[in-house]
Amino acid sequence: MSPVSPRRLKALCVKEARQILRDPSSGIIAFVLPLMLLVIFGYGINLDASRIRLGLSIEDGGQAAASFAAQLTGSTYFEVFPGSRPELDAMLEEGRIRGYAVLARDFSRLLEEGRDTAPIQIVTDGAEPNTASLIEAFMRNAWQDWRQARARDLGQDTAQGADIRVRYWFNPAAVSRHYLIPGSITIIMTVIGAMLTSLVVAREWERGTMEALLASPVTRTELLLSKLLPYYVLGMISMAVVALAAVHFMGVPFRGSVPALVVVTSVFLLSMLGVGLLISSVMRNQFDSAQTTLNAAFLPAVMLSGAFFVIASMPAPLRALTYLLPPRYLVTSLQTIFLAGDVWEVLVPDILFMTGTSVLFLTLAALKTARRLDE
Repeated sequence: MSPVSPRRLKALCVKEARQILRDPSSGIIAFVLPLMLLVIFGYGINLDASRIRLGLSIEDGGQAAASFAAQLTGSTYFEVFPGSRPELDAMLEEGRIRGYAVLARDFSRLLEEGRDTAPIQIVTDGAEPNTASLIEAFMRNAWQDWRQARARDLGQDTAQGADIRVRYWFNPAAVSRHYLIPGSITIIMTVIGAMLTSLVVAREWERGTMEALLASPVTRTELLLSKLLPYYVLGMISMAVVALAAVHFMGVPFRGSVPALVVVTSVFLLSMLGVGLLISSVMRNQFDSAQTTLNAAFLPAVMLSGAFFVIASMPAPLRALTYLLPPRYLVTSLQTIFLAGDVWEVLVPDILFMTGTSVLFLTLAALKTARRLDE
């Protein structure tokens, strides 16, 4: 008997497609959940520093202090709250501001005497180290910009200062959403791919229909393919919906090609579908399969893929572990395709690794797919 009968495979795929159409959970997982996660990740997670609440205490009544205060007030990065030190201390304790700057009493006098420096105290909320570091960096930049502008107004030579002009490649506007959404799509595809198939075989066992399949002449390969192909098509449609939403509604640039996106999505999706089938075949219970999928696929993808957390900052054992996870490679592939284009020097190694994991997980799923009730 041939290992794959086109007629039987077509009948099984039609059966599975009808099951998808009848079961509302498949549509929710494939279309509603991805769009919800895309909005949450795209707008809920924002690394852009804009309108940081900053307090300002001016203890100097000179012109230089007033000019520098105007520089901070007019900045697009700060929302400035003037006040005295005790008032700003109270606001910082209550979380109404993230830090404050103090222009000391001799600020203007020292500058008018020709000094290059003047005392500025910066107090930040150390409970949020990233915000505290951003406040310090922006204050330094504001100080340097104000010094150069003041020197030009006074007709002084500013040639000794460095004229630094930053150009952001791949993300000219430096919008964190453009960087985060390709990583978010990786998380979404991980959940979709693993979750869709993690319920398939388990549902057959729970409903008692697996016995009928095992009693039929269906081969192991046909059974596996019938559970794989319909959900592969559903997953690819879901990727198309998410990618279109990211580009047309969330403004993420797409500089690569559709074929490159199809290739990287296909090999990754097959890997995650294999994970879901493997879990479903072992657990034989939909609730247990869903919980195992969340722990085995979703959490590692969020924490260790590099979508949200920098891998280089992780301890060495965790960095080594990330090399074994397919989501890490889809993150770099999607960020490359969306922001840089078809850079095959980056894409090919990622595709090869994800292809290898696809073969591994699908093989394990095939070995664990029962053909007898006592298996």
